[in-house]
Amino acid sequence: MPQMSPISWLTLLIFFLMIFFIFNIMNYYIFNYNIKMQQKSKKLTLFNWKW
Repeated sequence: MPQMSPISWLTLLIFFLMIFFIFNIMNYYIFNYNIKMQQKSKKLTLFNWKW
């Protein structure tokens, strides 16, 4: 709203940026990527070209 003061806009910007960064950091550290070696070796033999 145009009636809002610039300090209020700045506070909102900082608030939403903090939420955005916290959300991204949490997603980065919570995500658990497990590499299974048996499936990886099967995929490598799948692409064994004969030329």
